[in-house]
Amino acid sequence: MNLTPTDPSSIWHDFHTDITTYDLPTQFTFPFYYEPHPLAKLAAAELQQFLSTDWKPEIIGDSSTTQTTSGKMFGVLVVRNRDNKLGYLTAYSGKLPKGKNQARFVPPIFDLFAPDSFFLTGERELNQINKDIENLQQDANFLLLKKEYAFEQQKATEIITSKKIQLRQLKAERKLQRLEQGALLSAEEYQNYNSDLIKQSLRDKHDLNVLNADLALQLSVISDQILSFENKINQFKELRKNQSNALQQRLFDQYNFLNARGESKNVVHVFQETALLQPPAAAGDCAAPRLLQYAYQNDLQPIALAEFWWGAAPQSEIRKHGYFYPACRGKCEPILSHMLQGLNVEDNPLLVNPALGVDLEIIYEDDVMLVVNKPAEFLSVPGIYIQDSVYQRMKARYPKATGPLIVHRLDMSTSGLLVLAKNKEAHQNLQSQFIKRTVKKRYAALLNGSICLEKGLIDLPLRVDLDDRPRQLVCYDYGKPSQTQYQVIERRQARTLIHFWPITGRTHQLRVHASHKLGLDCAIIGDDLYGQKSDRLYLHAEFLELIHPKTKEKMIFEVAADF
Repeated sequence: MNLTPTDPSSIWHDFHTDITTYDLPTQFTFPFYYEPHPLAKLAAAELQQFLSTDWKPEIIGDSSTTQTTSGKMFGVLVVRNRDNKLGYLTAYSGKLPKGKNQARFVPPIFDLFAPDSFFLTGERELNQINKDIENLQQDANFLLLKKEYAFEQQKATEIITSKKIQLRQLKAERKLQRLEQGALLSAEEYQNYNSDLIKQSLRDKHDLNVLNADLALQLSVISDQILSFENKINQFKELRKNQSNALQQRLFDQYNFLNARGESKNVVHVFQETALLQPPAAAGDCAAPRLLQYAYQNDLQPIALAEFWWGAAPQSEIRKHGYFYPACRGKCEPILSHMLQGLNVEDNPLLVNPALGVDLEIIYEDDVMLVVNKPAEFLSVPGIYIQDSVYQRMKARYPKATGPLIVHRLDMSTSGLLVLAKNKEAHQNLQSQFIKRTVKKRYAALLNGSICLEKGLIDLPLRVDLDDRPRQLVCYDYGKPSQTQYQVIERRQARTLIHFWPITGRTHQLRVHASHKLGLDCAIIGDDLYGQKSDRLYLHAEFLELIHPKTKEKMIFEVAADF
């Protein structure tokens, strides 16, 4: 059931502020890396005013579990109607609890909780199947049969074991008898005597086989009754699997996305063109696709988009209350790539090389290694779209250098000291020092806020967010250990200058440890992934201490941060 509202005016919002002095954007927002247009910021501020007075936090859990509050991503879309009037639409990502008032927001692509929703019917049927399976698995007779079978099986094992011990003893006695009688009996008498012993041995084996068969028959009577239960359980499981697959496919059929050209594309077809092949869970339930879908369905022209987080952050993610965020890469990028077709969209700024015309300062060089002071927004190694990097520059400068050159890396946005090797031997030696964590490193960072403690250790396991690479998550189940020591250097009103000493070297480690609520809960200024954009990321690798790969001397390099 695709929702096509018949009364767009019920969801249309007029600006409360006079917008006649605002300039309109010349292009629509590039949703994966943007600074919100002033009109979008104004719409977001008006929505936030509503949320601050009329929106209560979503409660996770019930009376039997620990209850927590969780925030949600919201979005605004500035639009123009057929009368050339500007207004805006609002949306939330994900789902709302049953009974939550959603009249202010554009509807989801498919409303799971609609009274006539086939999804609810299918969910009830699956829940009933799960209950039937659970009832069978917990049936008193079934549990008693399994307990009886285990008891009888153990008993049978003990009987067989005892019988085998008895037979081994009889076998040993016959062997001894053969030795004793062999010296006393004639050849003919011994042959007859041995023949009788062989018959005894065969009779013992026969008795063991009969005993095994009898015990197996007794167990089979019980196992057949158990199998009858298990067959019913497996039938229900197969039914659940088939109905679940059918329900999922029918659900996919409801997610058809329009673009500005009026072309529709199903979510399955959208993701067939990606590495995922299949849509991930909740694909299409984010704010941006909902806003664009509603605008297209109701002949509204999209002008500008913005999404922001409202409320408490989830335990694993880094989300700051009121901060603007780009659309996620995993779920939204394939969908929005289709939905934006036909719109005049801003160029992808990530395709522009920010290092163009920027010089690379070499602060140390000898015959086997060099150290450079990498500027911010300068790649360490070639990227997917931009090849210009420290590696490419140094490769061009030293065409006869052997080996990988780059010993370690800094994030594109991070400035500071970077070590390179001119030959394979030096590279292997230097890289080994980094791997063994014998290299001493210190970073300077300027935090967007104040922290309570003067120094400490941050210990948070990290893993990549599979739905929004390259963002990292704090994950105690699958994350890799990551540790950082820190010390406050200077407090500047609402900002804090700090030193970081990373013990491990995980992707975005310092940025996550600074911004996550279980870390310092204070993002680095200019962190456009975990905080807010600025003129640069205020993170600088300013100190390195290592052993020279050839002379074995201790080498110290330091370039202080300019902030």
